Amino acid sequence: MEAPIRTIPQSPRAEATRARILDAARAEFATHGLAGARVDEIAARAGANKRMIYAYFGNKEDLWVAVLEAAYAHKREEERALRVDDLPPAEAMARLVRFNLRYTARHPEFVALLNQENLHRAAYLARSDRVPALYFPLLDTLRDVLGRGAAEGVFRKGVDPMQAYVTIVALGHFYVSNLHTLSAIFGTGLGAEAAIAAREAHSVEVVLGWLRP
Repeated sequence: MEAPIRTIPQSPRAEATRARILDAARAEFATHGLAGARVDEIAARAGANKRMIYAYFGNKEDLWVAVLEAAYAHKREEERALRVDDLPPAEAMARLVRFNLRYTARHPEFVALLNQENLHRAAYLARSDRVPALYFPLLDTLRDVLGRGAAEGVFRKGVDPMQAYVTIVALGHFYVSNLHTLSAIFGTGLGAEAAIAAREAHSVEVVLGWLRP
């Protein structure tokens, strides 16, 4: 079932209140998950009352969906700004790899939200038409980059753009989502800039090596 659309006049003040609620909800959900998050705490963080939250977003589950949509939209906005369609294929792919690792490292709350939604088996994300729509253009862009690379002889032919993107995301997401446990296991600070830079270089090498003819 698709989340209900709230129709409230979007004055600058209303937009500012809505943005504060989303920011507060993102922080509360990232820390406590959907089940543990409290609407009272979200309202306090946002400097709003609970009635405003319900008016803008509906119930807590609807707010969770809105937070997920905003989180994905923010990442895709930055990803689009890379303009990889204007770059040579190998550089375009390297830039996507670097971006995804660095974005994930800069936004641990994004990792926390996705991990929580996966515990729910994406039951709430499935209510959103907005998030899948964000990714169709990305797959088209990747298909173009892969096609140009194959035509120029720098990439092998027949690479599935979805598989390529999942691989790119996985190289960063797994690293960041398991940062603390991996650091404890291997006795090194994998969150340090030098460690992230080494992971970045390795990830680029992995993807470009996989794509090589």
